Amino acid sequence: MTLPRFLGVLLAVGCLAAAAEAGHEIPFYPSFYPQEITLDILDPAAAASQLKKKLHAYLGPDPFAGSPPPANVVPIESLRSYLVVTFEPSSRAATDAPGRCAAAGRLGRSLTASGAWVNHPYPVTPFHPDYLQHFDLVEAAKRRLGAGGQERPAAGLKLKARGRLAQELSAAGWTVVESGGDAVVEEVEVAELLGASRFRLTGWPGPAEIRNGWFQAYLLHAPSLGDGPARRTTEELLRRRVTGFAAGATERLNLERKLVTTLARSCERVVLGYGVKRDMFNAEYSEGIENVAHDPQSGLSSAIFIRTAKLKDFPWNGWLRVGVAAAPSAAWNPVGGFSDPTGRFLWAAIGDPAFLPSPYDGGWVANRVTATVTAEASVAPDAVLPEPGTGLLKPVGPGATAASRVSYRVLTSAFHDGTKMGVADLLYPFMFAARWSVPERRAAGGYDPVVDRATAKAREWLAGLRVVRVDKDLKDFGEVKLFYDIPQIEVYLRHPGDEARAAAIAAPWSAVPWHLLALMEEAVTRGLGAFSEQEARRRGIPWLDLARNRKTTDALAALASRFEQQGFVPEPLRKLVTVGEARQRWALFRKFYRQQGHLLVASGPYRLDRWSPRSVVLQVFRDLTYPLGVGTFDRFALPLRASVEKIERQGNRLVLTAEVERVAKVQRSLRVTREPLERAASGEKSQDVPVCHYVVVGADGEVVSAGTSQQLDAGRLVVDLGEGFKPGSYRVLLALAVDGNVINPEVKMATYVVTAG
Repeated sequence: MTLPRFLGVLLAVGCLAAAAEAGHEIPFYPSFYPQEITLDILDPAAAASQLKKKLHAYLGPDPFAGSPPPANVVPIESLRSYLVVTFEPSSRAATDAPGRCAAAGRLGRSLTASGAWVNHPYPVTPFHPDYLQHFDLVEAAKRRLGAGGQERPAAGLKLKARGRLAQELSAAGWTVVESGGDAVVEEVEVAELLGASRFRLTGWPGPAEIRNGWFQAYLLHAPSLGDGPARRTTEELLRRRVTGFAAGATERLNLERKLVTTLARSCERVVLGYGVKRDMFNAEYSEGIENVAHDPQSGLSSAIFIRTAKLKDFPWNGWLRVGVAAAPSAAWNPVGGFSDPTGRFLWAAIGDPAFLPSPYDGGWVANRVTATVTAEASVAPDAVLPEPGTGLLKPVGPGATAASRVSYRVLTSAFHDGTKMGVADLLYPFMFAARWSVPERRAAGGYDPVVDRATAKAREWLAGLRVVRVDKDLKDFGEVKLFYDIPQIEVYLRHPGDEARAAAIAAPWSAVPWHLLALMEEAVTRGLGAFSEQEARRRGIPWLDLARNRKTTDALAALASRFEQQGFVPEPLRKLVTVGEARQRWALFRKFYRQQGHLLVASGPYRLDRWSPRSVVLQVFRDLTYPLGVGTFDRFALPLRASVEKIERQGNRLVLTAEVERVAKVQRSLRVTREPLERAASGEKSQDVPVCHYVVVGADGEVVSAGTSQQLDAGRLVVDLGEGFKPGSYRVLLALAVDGNVINPEVKMATYVVTAG
């Protein structure tokens, strides 16, 4: 469905009035602001020059080499990497924990002295949503490993490192060797650390805790653990935490703190610090962009940036130009491809996950599904489960139990080839995961370890699926009425979980239609390509690319033609899809290939339009069936903060004097100011008042209480700690969050003494 023209009228709901069929105007503008996004491959020097003109954003190494950018350019900081040292078990230069810890401390101070990394000898950083809960442990680690002068390098310690790290170590007087050695110093990119856990087809994020610092600490340290007591203790702590066996918030926090402490105690692997990535965007008065949201662990290379940024001169359309540092190197397929930085940005625009990473609190934002989680003792008898190896949906049968039930409402729409999304599309990723995650099928070309790893969490938790019904939703704009199909699907889980955690584990969703997924399966089975780079190398076949390898795409298009004639339906879907429906899909798919020259059909707000070795162009998908419109995610565009300025104790209460950031628009620019909470609290909106997050830690390091407070007393925040504390000295960790933003907080630590009687 086309939109012949657009009105430049901003409605109160934040959407542009767009013209619909027959000239009727409706207050709904599907998809997001720019009508076209161009990604240009630019080195940092070229980006520095072009950011002063018409380049809107740059995702890559700091083009200004750490110096202040021009006045019109705004830096966006995010967590780039961890700087770590891993000691070899056979080393004779660092044979015990105290020796390893001491050497790591000296090494960290030496490497971070240049400012290229932040000295932070603890894996939970200010870019993590759980930083407050670990703040006292961070400070203790800094005293233990981060303090001290610039001593000489540890005598006799031989280090392995590469590139820039090797150069800096050598320049600082450390002994660097190419083989052997006592330890390896490396930079671990956060994106690489987390990439294998995500199933791109659905947005299943893998472990629900993946964005938390304590879980990333596990991912960092686990490879260096042996098979001894530390490994067993760590795995037990992890099991108790991620499977929902913790009794409450206090126990969960203690499990997380114990896990990190156990991992770091013997210094086999030590986090020395972290690297900060600085993406840039152009905020120039007329040719820049505004309304820019970002992610604390991926910066502007994130789905939230694409869904909020708008051009100042073309607020409801326009041509967004983004620079990237390197040409895409990974294959373009939505199973095991799009794994390089440029590819991740492309997929964030082309694909549409069930959930988006919440930028400022570590959770998940509902994108194409909404969910309700309830405790459930039994699975509905008509629920089904995909059979491992075949994907066939088998009845769960009577008597099956589950720890929780997640009821989803799914926002369907048309795919890029015009195919209408249906229940078969939503369920096929479950079947696909079951088909391609059985190692015994590897010899027959029916297994991929990337699929196995990325879907392991969902498959382990899944206890049943059930399609309840498909509702019709109406958007009534007078003479123009838009109807949407809203499937209601229940997913049963084996483990308990709250709404924010359980909903994202196995959402019924697919970013691509079932016919494309089935075609890719046939390609892999026939040896035309492999989903992942790992399998492509092992089998000696191409890494499956749905756009840039013309030989592959032509072969797949020919296969699709035969499938159209046959009315081909994969065996697991034969009870859900008729032969006639399949023929219609394959015909639309082949038409798309003839028109677009590629097979990358997805559900996202942008579609691949054209590409060259130096650029990629994406066109907006303004189809009225797309259920989300401009303004949907604007609330994330500018994160604000607050700080505790003074703490007074009044009995069991802590009374906080605070300052809060506020934003004002001056012509086309935003100005952030700070004002006392007393003034901000006079507003009528609840988000005008920050929420105080607090954690109370005993002298033994155990968390004894934790919670939040938004209670006001004469313009000051009140934290009522209550009674029940044993006599002793406690540390209270405090941080304020404005509108849910818990990233990079200003943490204050207060002493709270309880006396007997």
